Amino acid sequence: MIESLRRWSIENELVYLFLRSPGALLAALVALLCVGGAVLSPWIAANDPYDIASLDILDSLIPPSWSDGGDARFLIGTDDQGRDLLAAILYGTRLSLLVGFLAITFASVLGVTVGLMAGYFGGRFDAIVMRIADVQLSLPAILTALLIDGIARGVLPQGQHDNLMIMVLTVAIGLSLWVNFARTVRATTFVERNKEYVQSCEIMGMHPFRIMFVHILPNTMGPILVILTVDLAVAVLLEATLSFLGVGVPANQPSLGTLIRIGTEYMFSGEWWIVIFPSAMLILMVISINLLGDFLRDALNPRIR
Repeated sequence: MIESLRRWSIENELVYLFLRSPGALLAALVALLCVGGAVLSPWIAANDPYDIASLDILDSLIPPSWSDGGDARFLIGTDDQGRDLLAAILYGTRLSLLVGFLAITFASVLGVTVGLMAGYFGGRFDAIVMRIADVQLSLPAILTALLIDGIARGVLPQGQHDNLMIMVLTVAIGLSLWVNFARTVRATTFVERNKEYVQSCEIMGMHPFRIMFVHILPNTMGPILVILTVDLAVAVLLEATLSFLGVGVPANQPSLGTLIRIGTEYMFSGEWWIVIFPSAMLILMVISINLLGDFLRDALNPRIR
C-alpha cells in the first residue's frame, strides 16, 4: 500500500513536488487546521457566541486562563460582550471563509466566462471588456468593494440589510476580483484560438461556447488554479477589512475583522487578547493560503522549475 502510494506520487508530478516542499506542507497543514476548525466550530466551541441568550455580561473582558484573573472556562479569554474568544474566533473564521469562498467562486465564474468570450470573439466586445478592466485595475479592490457595498445598502430595503449582507459582501468582493481571471484567461484564449484543434472544431461546426468551455478552458486551468488560491486570501482580507470598517457582516455575527475592530478599542486599556488572537488567526490563514498559491505558481510554471 505504501509502495503504491509512493509510486503514484512520483508519477503525479504536482503531488511529488508538493511532498518534497517543506514550506508547502507546513502551509497546507496550517490552512487545513484553520479550515477544519472553522468547519467543525459548532462541535469544537464550548458555546455558540452568536446566541445572545447564552452570554453573560459579567463574563466580559476575562483574560486568558493562564493570566491573573483568568477563568478555566475561557482558554484565551472573553471579549467585551462576554463571548468566549476561542469560540468567537472559530465562528468568525467560518464566516470569513464562507464569504471568501463564495466571493472567489463568483469572481472566477464571471472572470473566466468574460475572458473566454473576449479572447475568442475579440473585436468590440474584447475592447469594451478590457477598458472596463483597465478602469477597475486603477482602483484599489477595497474601494471597489466599498462602492458596490454602498450602492447595495442604498438600493436594498433598510430592514433587509442584515439578512442580505453576506450576499452583498459576496457580490462586492467578487466584482472587485474578477479582472485577474478575465485578463489571464483572455491571454491564454488568444494563444489557443489559433491552434489546430480549435480550427478543427470550427470546421466540424461546433458551437463557439462548446469550443470555449469544453476544449479551450481545460488548457487555462493551471493559471486559474493559482489565481483562485492567491485571490482567496485577498477575498478573506477584503471581508475582514470591510468588517473592520463597520460595513461588513452584522455585529451580532462577528467575523475576524469585527473581532479585531472590537479589540482595538480595548488594546490600550490592557485587554490585549481581544485583538491579538483574532489577528494571529487571520495572519496565519492568509499567509498559509498565499504560500500554497506561491507553490502552485512555481509548480505549474515549467520556466520557473
